Amino acid sequence: MKNFSYKIPYINLYKQNKPYFPKLKSEFLKLISSGQFILGKNVSDFERSFAKYIGTKYAIGVGSGTDALYLSLKYLNLKKNDEVLTVSNSYLATVSSIYLAGAKPVLVDVNYDNYNIDVNSIEKKITKNSRVILPVHLCGRPADMEKILKLANKYKLKVIEDAAQAVGATINKKKVGSFGLMGCFSFHPLKNLNAIGDGGMVVTNNKKVYDWISKARNLGHPNRNQCDFWSHNMRLDAIQSVFLKIKLRDYENVITKRRKNVDLYMKNLCEDVIYPSETKKIRSVYQTFIVKVKKRTKLINFLKKNGVETKIHYPIPIHKLRSFKKTNKQKIKLQVTERLSKEILTLPAMEYIKKKQIEKICNLINKFLKKK
Repeated sequence: MKNFSYKIPYINLYKQNKPYFPKLKSEFLKLISSGQFILGKNVSDFERSFAKYIGTKYAIGVGSGTDALYLSLKYLNLKKNDEVLTVSNSYLATVSSIYLAGAKPVLVDVNYDNYNIDVNSIEKKITKNSRVILPVHLCGRPADMEKILKLANKYKLKVIEDAAQAVGATINKKKVGSFGLMGCFSFHPLKNLNAIGDGGMVVTNNKKVYDWISKARNLGHPNRNQCDFWSHNMRLDAIQSVFLKIKLRDYENVITKRRKNVDLYMKNLCEDVIYPSETKKIRSVYQTFIVKVKKRTKLINFLKKNGVETKIHYPIPIHKLRSFKKTNKQKIKLQVTERLSKEILTLPAMEYIKKKQIEKICNLINKFLKKK
């Protein structure tokens, strides 16, 4: 089958990483010479830099965003009937981590205007078994943490933030990930702050959490020769720490460029395209720029014929996946989540995309929608 080549691909990792090549090569050679490939100074240096950036006391580097979620939930020692309230319109790791940590996910519907968890719906699903609220800052737009924390305090629930897509997103200038007991981040290659491979981070202000996860990510080791409990190898690689620390220095510029690109979309797209709302007190980082459109499949094909690649995040809500249905026999109806899954479309908005490319995409979309 012949590969289709897009004139405007959804993402181009070569272009994204090219500005960093000289520094990445230099630091890579230093790392090879040092021989410190597992944990060590390179990891701890990045952890300190990341904690300072987010505004927490501690940061623990782990192997992926999934590891971050799993270890954060595992710390709470949840039992099989303990419930974690979260959403279905996310990457599957949000829910799989709950199952793997031994607890039960309770799925809450989302807001139609911004795709994030509907706080009013959370309270309706709180039971005597509820233990955790796990909001997802979807596509880099903060969930309503102020209301979520009030609910958590009212019912004595823990809050773990899935901030995998939201490094640098803020509410009243306070960065997401720093609101709950723990914040979980991903450095997957498709994220804004991305590794040359995989990686993740847990941030917290709690020393007990820091001490436990620091050991849990490293097979339960408090030191080289002892083991306090059985655990996994979920360490952040030293080489990724080196790369990520370089990128973190320039990361605010990445956010600025992405936000400018989204502003350009908003100024040029016709009123038939609906995009997520943003209030003055929040700053979205647009790991994905997700809009709502009619006749989505036909529009995707039209854009493809004209050399533009788009994505859907996510076409199948988690509660519709085969794996979820096997582990949960209850029929779940999430009206807004299911409606969004049929309307959402992700447009290219990476920091390197050119103004004329965005204008071309807008012209094509407007042309298609007006014609239809």
